[in-house]
Amino acid sequence: MHHGAPTVEWLGLTFNLANILMITVTTVIVFILAVLSTRRLAMKPTGMQNFMEWVMDFVKGIIKSNMDWNTGGRFHLLGMTLIMYIFVANMLGLPFSVVIDGELWWKSPTADPVVTLTLATMVVGLSHYYGIRMKGFGEYTRDFVRPMWFLFPLKIIEEFANTLTLGLRLYGNIFAGEILLALLAGSLATGVGGHLAAIVPMIAWQGFSIFVGAIQAFIFTMLTMVYMAHKVSHDH
Repeated sequence: MHHGAPTVEWLGLTFNLANILMITVTTVIVFILAVLSTRRLAMKPTGMQNFMEWVMDFVKGIIKSNMDWNTGGRFHLLGMTLIMYIFVANMLGLPFSVVIDGELWWKSPTADPVVTLTLATMVVGLSHYYGIRMKGFGEYTRDFVRPMWFLFPLKIIEEFANTLTLGLRLYGNIFAGEILLALLAGSLATGVGGHLAAIVPMIAWQGFSIFVGAIQAFIFTMLTMVYMAHKVSHDH
């Protein structure tokens, strides 16, 4: 359970090769799903097209629950990408993990705080970008001193808190799930009794982890749209 990470130094920076591998695998899977879902579009959708249209409608509902569609429609593709990417990333480490020479190579990329905090920073950064783009720099900066100017320090703290909670919430849930699965898998090596005692709870926890992974993808996407709405809508 206590495995190291495969790293490499380049230009004075340390890169986690397992994270790079799993981020790439996640990207490829999501890309393949998108291609398969839109390769043969039909008026009466079937198969993968049905799946993609369900994702589109689901994300559209998330956006419309936070802002009007005229404002939020531009974030539709962002929301679809996030929910699919995070769900796939959450699932990768559930079936198995791969350890080579004491280094963990195959895991969920979202079980690493560097990955989840990077996603959170990207989302918060985008919310500021679109806030300035859609409101103008002057109007946008005035939102930080409304309704009272002395609330400005609290609003700055809130931005950092949003980034931390958005990233650490996702990381904590996925990492905890993989740790428990590793503990249950370890008990399988303790003989016949261990096998019988661990199989049922492991299957149950696998199912629960799939549910948690789906919920965390939804929560991350929902909070992304909440942050976007706060920055771009004039009534927030």
